[in-house]
Amino acid sequence: MSSERTTRLQQPAASVRVLVFAAHPDDEVLGMGGTIAVHAVDRGDMVRIACVTDGSSTQYPGDAAKRAQKEGEATRAAAELGVTDYVHLDLPDMRLDTLAHVEVNRVVEEQVRAFGPTVVYTPHPDVNYDHRALFDSVVVATRPVPTQSVRRLLTYAPTSSTEWTPAPVNWFVPNWYEDVTGMLERKLTAFAQYETEQRPYPHPRSERAIRAAAEFHGASCGCEHAEPFVLVRSLERSHQRA
Repeated sequence: MSSERTTRLQQPAASVRVLVFAAHPDDEVLGMGGTIAVHAVDRGDMVRIACVTDGSSTQYPGDAAKRAQKEGEATRAAAELGVTDYVHLDLPDMRLDTLAHVEVNRVVEEQVRAFGPTVVYTPHPDVNYDHRALFDSVVVATRPVPTQSVRRLLTYAPTSSTEWTPAPVNWFVPNWYEDVTGMLERKLTAFAQYETEQRPYPHPRSERAIRAAAEFHGASCGCEHAEPFVLVRSLERSHQRA
């Protein structure tokens, strides 16, 4: 894994296919909502968000109405970020670690095969076991075989999860940043759609905390607002740059 700090400033780029994995609805907005908007709105990239769990069966068992509400929140949040391709799958929420590894692999590999992304993002393998299980399967699905479409793999940090991970278990040490100064308000508007997930400050899932995190990471790399990532692997080619 690269240890060099890299700041990605907004700049024109050729359109690429970007696949964002989430274990639960709101992971993607909390961790990288501004970056999603940069890809979809600024760069015109083709973006798909794939949430692999039902997102509600543990917190709201047997509540079909709550599940529908959360799915609606997720699609509205994605739309605020410029994304209409939102896939909501139905693996058991908060129980991915109870499934066979190959079962999660199959679901993730189907998304990679069907969409053919150049860039893939997935939650960092932090204190949340769903994030760990998803990361393990994304690594399998994006392994660098000759026919692999994926050229760049990064992890992102969903707040109220990654920062709660005790050292030295999978510490999140960012080495890649995205300048989201022009997209922070979109991120906050997107998160506002998640009425079921909002908490009062100083909880990390609050508007004030999200703004503060963007300012902190921006100051870490020399811009107003930024989102942090860990670059897992990147294959750069002179004739095809993401």
